[in-house]
Amino acid sequence: MNIQEIYYEDYEIGHVRETFGRTITETDFVVHAGHTGDFFPHHMDAEWCAKQDFGQRIAHGTMVFSIGIGLTASAINPVAFSYGYDRLRFIRPVHINDTIRTRLTIDRKFPDPKRDGMGQVFEKCEVLNQKDETVLFAEHIYLVQMRGEGAPA
Repeated sequence: MNIQEIYYEDYEIGHVRETFGRTITETDFVVHAGHTGDFFPHHMDAEWCAKQDFGQRIAHGTMVFSIGIGLTASAINPVAFSYGYDRLRFIRPVHINDTIRTRLTIDRKFPDPKRDGMGQVFEKCEVLNQKDETVLFAEHIYLVQMRGEGAPA
């Protein structure tokens, strides 16, 4: 795991990074259902799904979010902390054998109104499938330490 100090001033609006892909498996469906208790037929019953308009099992949105965000965990930044996610949307279904990856774009930033020496950095998170279609969107908010004067001690 890579450790990098990236301060508020270092984040550039428009900077894009993209993760490697990960293929979704039936095991992912089963494990996620077991963790969450969500055994709805949309996710678990292949025969029932085959008779529906969508024709096959659909991944849990929370699983796509977890895996998509997990793919982004490639570096530890000791001067930044996740403040949460906003605007989460499940845009298209994900199915067994789809491959997803995540594209992250720094969208905007501003000094944190409650914490001296800290800034908020907003990052657009788009989870894409193998067809380059967006399947999930969320906005990640970081609290990031500023350099120099006003920075927390």
